[in-house]
Amino acid sequence: MTSTSHTVVFTPSGRRGSVAAGVTVLDAARLLGVDVDSVCGGRGICGRCQIEVGSQPGIPAVEEHLSPRGPTELEYHGKRPLVDGRRLGCAAQVCGDVVIDVPADSQVHRQVVRKRAEVIDLIVDPVVRLYYLEVDEPNMHEPSGDLRRLLRALETQWAVTGIRMPPALLGNMQNALRAGEWKVTVAVHDGQEISAIWPGFHDVALGVAFDVGSTTIAGHLLNLASGKVLSSAGVMNPQIRFGEDLMSRVSYVMMNPGGEVALTAVVREALNGLIDDLVVDAETDKSNILEVALVGNPIMHHLVLGIDPTPLGGAPFALATDEAVRAPATSIDLDLRPGARLYVLPCIAGHVGADTAGAILSEGPHRRPTVQLLVDVGTNAEIVLGSADRLLAASSPTGPAFEGAQISSGQRAAPGAIERVRIARDSLEPRYKVIGSDLWSDEPGFEAEIARTGVTGICGSGIIEAIAELHLAGVIATDGVMSGDHPRIIEDYRTWSYVMRDVEPRIVITQSDVRAIQLAKSALYAGVRLLMDRLGVDAVDEIRLAGAFGSHIDPKYAMALGMIPDCDLDRVSAAGNAAGSGAIIALLSGKERSDIERLVRKVEKIETAVEPRFQEHFVQAMGIPHTSDNFPKLSQVLDFPARTAPARNDNRRRRRRQEESG
Repeated sequence: MTSTSHTVVFTPSGRRGSVAAGVTVLDAARLLGVDVDSVCGGRGICGRCQIEVGSQPGIPAVEEHLSPRGPTELEYHGKRPLVDGRRLGCAAQVCGDVVIDVPADSQVHRQVVRKRAEVIDLIVDPVVRLYYLEVDEPNMHEPSGDLRRLLRALETQWAVTGIRMPPALLGNMQNALRAGEWKVTVAVHDGQEISAIWPGFHDVALGVAFDVGSTTIAGHLLNLASGKVLSSAGVMNPQIRFGEDLMSRVSYVMMNPGGEVALTAVVREALNGLIDDLVVDAETDKSNILEVALVGNPIMHHLVLGIDPTPLGGAPFALATDEAVRAPATSIDLDLRPGARLYVLPCIAGHVGADTAGAILSEGPHRRPTVQLLVDVGTNAEIVLGSADRLLAASSPTGPAFEGAQISSGQRAAPGAIERVRIARDSLEPRYKVIGSDLWSDEPGFEAEIARTGVTGICGSGIIEAIAELHLAGVIATDGVMSGDHPRIIEDYRTWSYVMRDVEPRIVITQSDVRAIQLAKSALYAGVRLLMDRLGVDAVDEIRLAGAFGSHIDPKYAMALGMIPDCDLDRVSAAGNAAGSGAIIALLSGKERSDIERLVRKVEKIETAVEPRFQEHFVQAMGIPHTSDNFPKLSQVLDFPARTAPARNDNRRRRRRQEESG
């Protein structure tokens, strides 16, 4: 007697069960709780439900245990080609015990690798889903509105209920129904609302992730179903003309009533320009963009949303809202279709914003058993410290010195800027690299290769390495004072400077440059030590340096200068644009949105401005690498000079000797 049911095993999920003979693989998957993708509802149109026959002990791979290919598969010409050896799950019927392998690109909650350095998977679970519908035509015998019949089709064909449609889409709905001959595709946002409608079958849903920084704005265009990044672009934040750093922009608003309107307008214009660039690069249309996720520091967060940031300019640094923001994308003047939605990650505190929430989401310190230090170095450094047990966050006012500002020969990272520095311990002769060339300055062909840009200045990573190298060479003492008898060390009024390049434009490292970097690095280190005190730890297990600057500095020199605490160098690494990665994660996963919204409420916020020990740590951190903290792990790699007493008396004696000899 022929069995009327068969065992079906799905991999990689491992789900198994008995289904009736003749049931399609797609229906069997639904019965057993396996998420197999489908937009067309099993009509053989979309090609998303492709599967393969696999095997397991006791169940061999037998193609005949699925029905023969019928017209739906033989004549299939959908948008997604049918890969050799695969079947359409909506057409193939179960005829015997069978193992069904669901490829990654056919899974609803597919996994995508989101880090190149680490294998960390993200479950793609977008808040926007597409549904293909065949809607009953209107007739005189059963008078009902088009919307009622469309919602009924959504319920009967997809078991999706409780959906509403904004009044603004009703006209588009009627046009789409008639243009598609009562076949349409709808986009449902967050299981609640129809956000777009197209005539016929439509299989493209895109989203944009933005990281709005005070210096640069980065944007990424993604396919919401696959998680694939289609294009990326960046632009300088046009607000720079109103102020170099965040507080100068707040000051502009304070001194110019209504100034926030201008700041908001230019950043929104930049976002629209980025969207245009992204869709051109991806060769698509921005009408396909249905979702936008955005992160930024608190002041950028407020200005993008059109909120006056002046309360953030002084204690108690009150945010207008620390919750996630959900709104129409058009509410911030984005030139997108009316149903496109905006999601802004939650802020943590007055100076710890949605960008830090994004970095936490990306790096996952809350998922680690060991203590991780996550630092986003910028004009205002955001610091996160902790593990799965406890997370703390703070910000430190480092200022713009790390970006080349306030440095005598400083500039932003651009072609021609010195970015790497090595100084010979005996001769004090420098070697350096500039952005735009892979050659060191003492290598043949260097001058010819940089002829177009020249050597124009020194950027943040270069000044950090230069000062650290000068300290290791004994030119700069522990207290930061420069000294030494050498032709490259010249008198500069009442202090001394080091000549790195003695042709125009002359590149020098002055005592004022050293002091500016000391102040910046001390603010950062003091903030870190404050969190370590609060967490009750003397050391960290891992350090991640986030942001564009964090990706370009050498961890060895950051530690040698005393920006970050002692740690095994192989446990110190760049996190890239962690905030932007967090925006991408929030764009692709509704679950991750919920998780970060819960998590930020548990993060302990430390306000450095009112912590008594911050100033104590700050003063101690002025030493290079530190006045009292030891760096035993780094000392295994670098030969530090002995800690020195203040060198100012030696300098005065040198000046007197020069005056007497003159």
